[in-house]
Amino acid sequence: MDPQAFTRLSVGSLGLRIPGTTVSSVKSGIQPLSSSLCLCEIRLRGFPVQTTTIPLFSSPEAIPDSHSIASSFYLEESDLKALSAPSCFYNSQAYLEIVVFSGRKGSHCGVGIKRQQIGTFRLEVGPEWGEGKPLTLFNGWIGIGKSKVESGKPGAELHLRVKLDPDPRYVFQFEDMTKLSPQIVQLQGSIKQPIFSCKFSRDRVSQVDPWSSAPDGANQENERRERKGWKVKIHDLSGSAVAAAFITTPFVPSSGCDWVARSNPGAWLIVRPDPCGGPDSWQPWGKLEAWRERGMRDSVCCRFRLLSEGHWGGGEVLLPEISINAEKGGEFFIDTDRQMRTTGGQQASASPVPSPHSSGDFAGLGPSVGGFVMSCRVQGEGKNSRPLVQLAMRHVTCVEDAAIFMALAAAVDLSIEACKPFRRKIRRGSWHSL
Repeated sequence: MDPQAFTRLSVGSLGLRIPGTTVSSVKSGIQPLSSSLCLCEIRLRGFPVQTTTIPLFSSPEAIPDSHSIASSFYLEESDLKALSAPSCFYNSQAYLEIVVFSGRKGSHCGVGIKRQQIGTFRLEVGPEWGEGKPLTLFNGWIGIGKSKVESGKPGAELHLRVKLDPDPRYVFQFEDMTKLSPQIVQLQGSIKQPIFSCKFSRDRVSQVDPWSSAPDGANQENERRERKGWKVKIHDLSGSAVAAAFITTPFVPSSGCDWVARSNPGAWLIVRPDPCGGPDSWQPWGKLEAWRERGMRDSVCCRFRLLSEGHWGGGEVLLPEISINAEKGGEFFIDTDRQMRTTGGQQASASPVPSPHSSGDFAGLGPSVGGFVMSCRVQGEGKNSRPLVQLAMRHVTCVEDAAIFMALAAAVDLSIEACKPFRRKIRRGSWHSL
């Protein structure tokens, strides 16, 4: 399997020094922020703006955590070309821009307090960005604020580390909807190479065909049914089953409603072959729970647990919930940097995800290695979804490693259908009562 080139641009080790701030009594030199808040917007042309807080330092000797990551951008070859090319809508030169603000948490009399800009850091996109080599673009303190000439005091200083690291990925796509048992190919430019086949099946005792082409009137008879007995097996080119996902907790409507609610989610078990067992013996690897959130725009929420064995640390690794637009689809991902930002740094999202066959150290790269692991893009309910899956090469040591993520992607895709509202039987004369 040949990977595609990706580059990870990371911004970390953030810290801010502002002359005149109250000296903290904390020995570490970090000013505790109770009501005050310093934050920054990290901007790169063509990518969504990322916002994060910045710790405030009062001691000149204090140095921010050199391993912390505040923001990451993953650049494909096309992204690098777009950043290097002039555009009529932008300046001819692209920059990584970090704009620092000060403000306060909360509001006054219901009106949000306007933030104040402290300063800006800019780093020009250069040809070295596309060389595919590890490179530190900047590391250290730099002045970003205007100095106070009348008092002789310097302006604000920002500490940061900007790095480029090659982060190649394998890219796979299901050639058809998961329920149609499609082939899975690896994409390399315009080349499609078959890697796996996907076999979907349903338990015959299941009372409902969730993809029945029967008219709505027939579907309305399926009141308070459950979706269960669904199974997906991933086979390699020799026909051997190398991973699987199957429903362990049925998707059923919760009491008082006709959809799968958070209080009683459906669940999939993601498994891999047991080398010590028989031909149909499996070892658990992960658990995916899914349910529907109702609102102006319904979403399907997914919650993934990595089921660690004893040599993986003796416990479960819980990742944050991810919402996927039920109508339009969206992205399920495992990315420790991104999940740390979206959850405010909760410990649950900081735990690394080991390679399925590793000893819990990211296939030998060390337990502190994080960042992007996988992503899966799926379509919304009722659409011809062909999941597109990307895997970080550093987390894949063999074909079986990729297969287990294909099983997870299939479970995510099928959860969109499994969480569709259950149609209730509509009685005659009851239209006005609905």
